Amino acid sequence: MNQPGMPPPQYMLMPHPGAIPGVPEGLEYLAAVDQLIIKQEVELFEVLSGMECKNKYRVFNSIQQQVYYAYEESDTCNRICFGASRGFVLHITDNQQQEVLNIVREFRCCTGCCWCADGCCQYPMMVNDKAGRKLGMIRQMNSCCQLRFGIFDENDVPLYEIWAPCCGCQCVCMTEDVNFPICNISDKTQVGNIRKIWGGLIQEAYTKADTFGVSFPMDLLVKHKALMLAAIFLIDFAIFERQKKNNNR
Repeated sequence: MNQPGMPPPQYMLMPHPGAIPGVPEGLEYLAAVDQLIIKQEVELFEVLSGMECKNKYRVFNSIQQQVYYAYEESDTCNRICFGASRGFVLHITDNQQQEVLNIVREFRCCTGCCWCADGCCQYPMMVNDKAGRKLGMIRQMNSCCQLRFGIFDENDVPLYEIWAPCCGCQCVCMTEDVNFPICNISDKTQVGNIRKIWGGLIQEAYTKADTFGVSFPMDLLVKHKALMLAAIFLIDFAIFERQKKNNNR
């Protein structure tokens, strides 16, 4: 039987690229990729019972080698009572089951509102390396009607913004891929893209197991790549987890 976090036999593992000066341990993999695919695992118990389970994700490179595994730490009461607004810690581990990142989301009862996203509805997620050092923060930002997300560095200086192409409800109802361009906060030029990949009618209707892709320049700072990866989980919880939970009530 496979240990938790280890890939099934059909998955290949991405070879470790070796230590890189100035790159946090465990994030060396990101220096060798310009895109990642993030697949949420289907929880059979959740499908059959409708009860919220802890989220688990596998992160692959472009040739389907597993790079990371991510799993949620949260309590049952929090998941059942607060759904996508729940507090949690998301642990991201390498193929040796060593934690390389953790994403901390504290519970906020008010989340998902465009109008007050610089106040009580920020939906912030703190991103830390394996030593507990803060790499940055991802949070929702103010906008009129479309959702907007910000990526900030370790000093809370804004780096990038991500605009949803639609309101949350429209994004979930789309029967095609949905793109979330990542743009420099300074000059608004696009530097990357997050894509929600349409999983087909059955998967989209009966599960919350989503698939995402993220692309960025190969020479982008590894810390910035890690923050863009983390932004996927904010988008998943803020839009797709929330709306699918509402639809299934």
